[in-house]
Amino acid sequence: MTYIDIIGFLAAFGTTISFLPQAIKTIQTKDTSGISLSMYSLFTVGTLLWLIYGILSLSIPVAIANAITLIFASIILVYKIKYK
Repeated sequence: MTYIDIIGFLAAFGTTISFLPQAIKTIQTKDTSGISLSMYSLFTVGTLLWLIYGILSLSIPVAIANAITLIFASIILVYKIKYK
């Protein structure tokens, strides 16, 4: 593993874990009033595209980070749609 891979994994961990508090809060409270539906929809699609890019380019840090982030973002988006 190179230092570039380590930087990639650290960056992936930091940005991915940042979604956990919002996902937990949204699941617990079902309050999505402060979340923009259009922004989260676009963000979720963007995350899906980054996941596809990571897979196609064989970039493990990009693929893993975006797979996990896609799960968190999708949960929040579903709650936003379900609990308007």
